[in-house]
Amino acid sequence: MTEAPAADSRFDAIAVGRYRLAFILVTSLFFMWGLSYGLLDVLNKHFQETLHVTRARSAWLQAAYFGAYFLMAMPAATVIGRSGYKSTILCGLSLFATGALLVIPSTFAASFPLFLGAMFVVASGLAFLETAANPYVTLLGDPARSESRLNLSQSFNGLGQFIAPLIAGSALFSPGAAAAGQGPVRVIYAAIATIVLLVALAIWRTAMPETGQIAPAQSSTAAHATRLWSYAPFTWGVAAQFCYVAAQVCSGAFFLNYVTEQHLGISTARGSDLLAIGMLCFLAGRFAGTALMTRIAPARLLTFYALVNMTLALVVVAAVGWLSVFALIAIFFFMSIMFPTIFALAIKPLGMEAKRGSPFLIMAIAGGAIAPYLMGWTADVHGIAFSFLIPAACFLVVAGYGWKVSASDPTPPPRIESSPDR
Repeated sequence: MTEAPAADSRFDAIAVGRYRLAFILVTSLFFMWGLSYGLLDVLNKHFQETLHVTRARSAWLQAAYFGAYFLMAMPAATVIGRSGYKSTILCGLSLFATGALLVIPSTFAASFPLFLGAMFVVASGLAFLETAANPYVTLLGDPARSESRLNLSQSFNGLGQFIAPLIAGSALFSPGAAAAGQGPVRVIYAAIATIVLLVALAIWRTAMPETGQIAPAQSSTAAHATRLWSYAPFTWGVAAQFCYVAAQVCSGAFFLNYVTEQHLGISTARGSDLLAIGMLCFLAGRFAGTALMTRIAPARLLTFYALVNMTLALVVVAAVGWLSVFALIAIFFFMSIMFPTIFALAIKPLGMEAKRGSPFLIMAIAGGAIAPYLMGWTADVHGIAFSFLIPAACFLVVAGYGWKVSASDPTPPPRIESSPDR
């Protein structure tokens, strides 16, 4: 056994001990963008009802939101390279708060385009946060545990996604909500802006280690010698991430449409509760996945989960009453590990060049901008159930990526002293 694992263990102890507060604050960012995303799916249905937009047009909400990730990930990477992780995070929080405050005048004007603009600013801030926080967490400890560590932080993203539909559903679809108009939307985003600014203040006053401080010296990282795109796990990881986010956003954006159109007597308010259950499954899946990765190689677990989700999506397409509704809810559990696992598997071969690779994986979130419009158009023309063939196809691509990485690495499940990809 070489000395590297021992160094990794010391490194992990330093990261968790000396910089514990910094790690907690960065993990809180995962909760914040989970909260923001969880609101989006409920707002999609809310604006269909209050502003009378079609399903295809309402998908512009996802296009503005996730399109910002595609446009802003590279500028965020530039800020990381020049000013470091902390400055990038503070820039992201500033944009996040600004966009949340811009929601207020857009609701007074009852203008869907203005709200789209506010969401673009919000998502621009989140693009900065995700571009910085995801690789930061993978570097902040033993590389052998990067997948499980990122899944743990991403679990709080799932918590935010669980809480958001509960808040938005009760505020926007309660019996008296119609009389309140867009007032509840204003209150929600004013509260978010306040919380984001408080988090920014806490991070500004906290010592945040940069790469040179948190990572052990590596003089022979392969990524230094060859081009970024020469790594198959990274290159195909970008494609898999695009498809995964497309599937996740489509499943969430049209969840309420699906469950309320199955002739089961499900109201929009009750549908929001079911969406919250789905997000609770997502949260539980993150914690369960973190535990399972101590016994099962992450790539193999990813393959299995993706195949299960493809099957569940086909059950949704079949539209067989409550069974299909339960299948749609179950999809969220098996989606839970996909984003952080794809991200960690793709970024791991890059070593200290993770800063260069991270923005491309964040840009892949643009799958959430493109696929919902296509799914909305398909739903308008062929029906909401038929449109779930799109997520099914996306999960097949994710399964292929997991299988490809797993097949290139037949090693047994990870142990604390070695990487699962070695």
